Amino acid sequence: MKKWYVSQKKADFDAIGKKFGIDPVIARIIRNRDIITEEEIEDFLNPGVHRLHDPASMLGADEGALLILQEIRKGSRIRVIGDYDIDGTCAAFLLLKGFKSLGADVDFDIPDRVRDGYGINVRIIDKAHSDGVEVIVTCDNGISAVSEIAHARELGMRVIVTDHHEIPFEENEGGLRKEILPPADVVINPHQSGCKYPFKGLCGAVVAYKFLWQTYKRAERDTSALLEYLDIAALATVGDIMELRGENRTIVKLGLERFHNCSNIGLNALIDINKLSKKAIAAYHLGFVIGPCINAGGRLDTAKTVVRLLLAEDEFTAVSLAKELFDLNARRKTMTEEGVAEAIGIIEGSDLASDRILVVYLPDSHESIIGIIAGRLKERFYRPVIVLTGSEEEGILKGSGRSIEAYNMFDELSKCKGLFEKFGGHAMAAGLSIRKENLDLLRKTLNDNSTLTEEDLTDRITIDVPMPISYITEKLISQFELLEPFGNGNKKPVFAQKDVDVIEARLVGAEKNVLRLKICDERSGIMEAVKFGETGEFEELIRSKYGEEEAKKLFARGSKKVKINIVYYPKINEFNGRRRIQPEITDFS
Repeated sequence: MKKWYVSQKKADFDAIGKKFGIDPVIARIIRNRDIITEEEIEDFLNPGVHRLHDPASMLGADEGALLILQEIRKGSRIRVIGDYDIDGTCAAFLLLKGFKSLGADVDFDIPDRVRDGYGINVRIIDKAHSDGVEVIVTCDNGISAVSEIAHARELGMRVIVTDHHEIPFEENEGGLRKEILPPADVVINPHQSGCKYPFKGLCGAVVAYKFLWQTYKRAERDTSALLEYLDIAALATVGDIMELRGENRTIVKLGLERFHNCSNIGLNALIDINKLSKKAIAAYHLGFVIGPCINAGGRLDTAKTVVRLLLAEDEFTAVSLAKELFDLNARRKTMTEEGVAEAIGIIEGSDLASDRILVVYLPDSHESIIGIIAGRLKERFYRPVIVLTGSEEEGILKGSGRSIEAYNMFDELSKCKGLFEKFGGHAMAAGLSIRKENLDLLRKTLNDNSTLTEEDLTDRITIDVPMPISYITEKLISQFELLEPFGNGNKKPVFAQKDVDVIEARLVGAEKNVLRLKICDERSGIMEAVKFGETGEFEELIRSKYGEEEAKKLFARGSKKVKINIVYYPKINEFNGRRRIQPEITDFS
């Protein structure tokens, strides 16, 4: 059962509304996002290119720019090594396009998820050396590859690491942390100590983009040409589930505008095959439609397909590659559903169900989808989840974790890093490999060390504004656009009202999984509300509160007795030229 909380952050919402020409409700939502000063509010309401930070302030960016330009002028052979997910492939594309525009002899490589695992490795380095590569530039990986990069340096190659993952560290007995940086020529990562870049929460592709921006500046090239790639930067930011705050929100806002007039032939093919309208693309479509297709390449085949798609220069090639990714994603969906069902059965049929940190072994699941399965299990059970796969014969299991707000997964795994062959990640997600014989010990150690409380493990709905449905107007709904894009760190606003009269209910849709309600309160007229999914839970609620007969009456001819509390988001429903306000209910009690 989810608990409802009302955000209690204070401010003079009427004064803010008058100052910035917005409804006090919008002012309250902005304050709930911890946007406090007038300057912050102005930045939030009016993001633009001028809000992007100077890349020169990112430690290593200028040094890296000078190095790469020197190597380009020498005619050195350069190889970009990305990662197999949406962030790594977008980063590789950005550096490839940017370096080529500067005259570089550059190509790319990306690890195979199954054969290589995450990040740069000795096989990839040796292959680069045998191919005559003189400079390696990593993107979205490399920060934890200490021995691998040392190997590349021993072979005489120069290495620039661009990454956004947490810096590995050692902790002494006094609890002091010492960073462990790879021995690259240059390390560019906003998380490293001494970096004065004002916004740390960038994805790997944007770190690469900033490096490229500084390189353009040093080459005295027009940096405005790089604005063309803000759609790719936005796609990586949303796809890698970065917080849509500060500079990230600006990048995604500007990037979505680019999507609406997208010129990338490969992206357009992917948009078309998913039957999307470019003008209507929002952050949701980047994260849940386009993004999964891009990730499917690295999950089930090769992520190189994604880079080739983004580089495509003719429609025939683009359509062919887009279809390949689309079909892979359809296959991935089926595999995911099967894995989730198996995992739920294991958890609910064993003593795992009582664990605060779920460690689930699925020997037959494809390692590329265990992160998705972990995410789905986290949503269902609302607790940190690590899903592992791998055969008994191989001995080494690969795992992927997803966490909840109250649990820093990277820090907690760091406390037992002696159990792992390899691990990395951040507060909300992690990847690891571990010997099969250490699996039970991992589960025991994480749960024994856990300080999570029942409160931590209770999913919360934080209500922005307790707002009667009678307050909703089209003008207010139109101002919600000022708050977009919505996503991680800038969630869609949440509204609630108690004791809403429900006059009539009916189930619609082929699977009867859409609930349409006629609702009203003391001041509003009757309006239609909609609820997607959980229709059985609604019927159960009505029966428990009002009895079987009243529930039947509500669905048959209407009722005058039923009242419920709702959490909702107001929308405009437009059909056949007719517009009407329609709250979308997301929870009820």
